[in-house]
Order: sequence, then C-alpha cells, then structure tokens
Amino acid sequence: MSDLARWTGQDVAALFERVKTWGRWGADDERGTLNYLTPQIVAAAACAVHSGQTVSCARDFPVHPHPENPFPAQHHMVVAGDDPCVPGGNGLETSMDYIGIAFHGMASSHIDALCHVFVEGRMYNGWPATDVKSTGARRNSIMAAKDGIVGRGVLLDLPRATGVPFLDPGPEITPDDLEAAERAHGLTVGVGDIVLIRTGRDARRESVSTATPDGQRLAGLHPACAEWLHERRVAALGGDGVHDPLPGGARYEAWPVPIHMCGLVAMGLHLLDNLWLEDLAAACAAASRWSFLLTVAPLRIERGTGSPVNPIAIL
Repeated sequence: MSDLARWTGQDVAALFERVKTWGRWGADDERGTLNYLTPQIVAAAACAVHSGQTVSCARDFPVHPHPENPFPAQHHMVVAGDDPCVPGGNGLETSMDYIGIAFHGMASSHIDALCHVFVEGRMYNGWPATDVKSTGARRNSIMAAKDGIVGRGVLLDLPRATGVPFLDPGPEITPDDLEAAERAHGLTVGVGDIVLIRTGRDARRESVSTATPDGQRLAGLHPACAEWLHERRVAALGGDGVHDPLPGGARYEAWPVPIHMCGLVAMGLHLLDNLWLEDLAAACAAASRWSFLLTVAPLRIERGTGSPVNPIAIL
C-alpha cells in the first residue's frame, strides 16, 4: 500500500503501456475486452442463474436538477390522458411522451464507448481522436456492443466485505481491497467476468449532502486496479460511482482519470458508470452469493459515444 501511495503520473504512464491491448484482436478491432465474451463464456454464465430473480442495476431517469445533475434529462408528454384523442386517428385515444438526455456525467446509469476518452490524441487500438467528428464517432462507437453484453456478473461489495456502511473518499481502493472482497464473498474474478464494484455511494449520500464540498467527492479505484483487471481479463467494469476518485488525482499530473484512460483507451474496457447497486447488494446478501448472469443492452446509436443502460442481474 505504501508503494501505491507514492505513485505519480510516470507510474500511470508505465501502467498504460503494460495494459495496452492494441492489436491483440486485430488492427480493426473495436470491441476490446468484450472479445473475452466468447459464446462458450456466455453459455457458461447461464449456470450462474439459480433462483431466477431479476434485479435492475440502473438509476431512475435523472430529470431533477442536482449538484450531480447540472443538465437534467428531459421528459415531457406529447399526448396525455387529459386530451388523448389523436388528430385524424378516428377515435384512437393514447398517451405518448418524449425523452432526451446527455448521459455522460454523474447522474445517469450509462456505458462509455471506447471513443469516449483519448490519451495524447488517440483512442483504443490507436485510432486518432479526429475519427470522432461533429457528426459522431467513425471508430469505437457504442455500436461495438449493439448485440448486447451478456456474461457472468460479479459484485464486489466493498463496504460489506469490510463491515462498514459505505466507503469514505480518501484512500483509493487497491487490488488488495478487491481481493479481500473476493475472499469475503467466496469467489474469484475470472476471464470474461463483468465486475461490478459497490462503494456504498448512495448509502453515503444519505449522510453527506451533495451541496457540501465533501458531498461532491466520490470513492474510486487506485490506477493499479487497472492492471488487476487486465490480468484477470475481465470483459467490462461497472460501479456505483465513476471508477476514478472525484475530484481527480492531481498527483497523477496528465492522468486525471487513470481508470478511464487506462481502461477505455489502453485496454478497450467498456465502463458502466453510476449504477444503482443497493438492490443487487441486498439480493446477493440474502442469497449469500455474489455472482449472477448479467445482461446489458445499450441503445443502437450510430456513432454514439455511449448509451444509457438498464443492466439486469439474474440470480
């Protein structure tokens, strides 16, 4: 732990090179670590279903202004029950609505496509940042996951593993912490797993106002966790925060969000941000098992930099 506490931007730069997978799945690859989800891995993940209980891992559509939601999503009615007749509809009565959202940020449960972050003008597999134009991403868009992401989900409930209600921001989560959670839950993260990390962000929100500077901080992973995930060959990473501690680590200099930068750009690791994991944590604790089948269905957004998602865990 003491060595990790002394990391600087140079250490993160060296890590970036160690975990880089550019070219591993071909020069034209845009799926990154989703390539670990082979048909055999997906079929085996179905064995994680025992009771058939389904649990959503998404937050509600974020329409209310909030310090973490400066650009609220839009939801309004087009046709409603107070005047439900559709003009020219020959008596048809209906209701219809409209939604719109800028989903990146801290309020919406979403998936980051591999074009979302750049390092020195490059994104995953070496494609130039200029391939993401004003009309959208020509490379590494969310369409790489257009057929869905399905695999064994693993919840690492760090507060439960350490006997606390939530993690306070401050000391970063280390690989040792992840392995302690594995032992506490009686499992091992393996090839093709979709790892979900609970920090207890929402439990903490009940005791710390987001209107305060402390309330705007989030617990997150030490950059070394990227190497741990790389060595385990995980398919995707999700969490109840945004993976990187907030505010960003100034001591890493040009690497303010090293998990995003090493994960998305070097590894090709899709990230699921701002998940709602309280219900899943309760269900896993009740069943005394922390693995399950997980399904993630991004919207098919041509040239999109990501998508809102409602991941479903099936226990």
